[in-house]
Amino acid sequence: MIVTYVRFYEELNDFLPSRLSKKTLKKELLLPTTVKNLVESYGVPHTEVDLILVNGESVSFGHIIVDQDRISVYPVFESFDITPVKHLQVKPLRDPYFFAEKYLWKLTRLLRLLGINVIYDDTLTNKQVIELIVSSKQILLTRSAQQLMHGTISRGYCIRADDPVDQTIEVMKRFDLLGHMLPFSRCMLCNEPIVKISTQTVESHLDSKTASLYTEYFQCSDCKKIYWKGSHYKQLQRYVDQVKSALMNIIFI
Repeated sequence: MIVTYVRFYEELNDFLPSRLSKKTLKKELLLPTTVKNLVESYGVPHTEVDLILVNGESVSFGHIIVDQDRISVYPVFESFDITPVKHLQVKPLRDPYFFAEKYLWKLTRLLRLLGINVIYDDTLTNKQVIELIVSSKQILLTRSAQQLMHGTISRGYCIRADDPVDQTIEVMKRFDLLGHMLPFSRCMLCNEPIVKISTQTVESHLDSKTASLYTEYFQCSDCKKIYWKGSHYKQLQRYVDQVKSALMNIIFI
């Protein structure tokens, strides 16, 4: 029998039952196992973990647990650099590129509104999603912790919040995306850049009332959807300001 003691820190406790949260947990193992297997046996995806200390020493996911090991498990540090200490994930992303799983369409649209690069395709199977994530090195956004436990996925995040606006703020904080915000620069439908165009270019596609009220227009470079600062613009701008305020509070408090 191998006896070990493990504690999860900060938001990793989101994956644990409340009775186990923020406590040192005694675990009895019949056979030697890796720290990765131990961590995921508690329902914590390895993509959420950036640093594991065994008896105070940093180890890899493949480290084999021995009797009386004391294990501390820490979440991914995206917003600051811990490279002086050996850790498990690659360096924080400077050009984040996301794939949002099905049921996260509203989150996808809101992130794109902020200028964040997010791919969404609800026609793909789980296997196809994993293959795409691995080949393109996108960060998987999902509501399923189980999906993140797939061994080939190195980056991903399990969304905790239910409301799309709260989800957006959660992702923006988690990946330190304030500096990546370029509101109204991407198409909310297809993710491609939006460019400014002349009124003459689009007037044949507009109804007479719209054409008479607005003089500034933008168009998606791919799907050709036309945008202008209509009555909905103020509402979208309030949303942008809400997200920015939430992120600034985190940074400056």
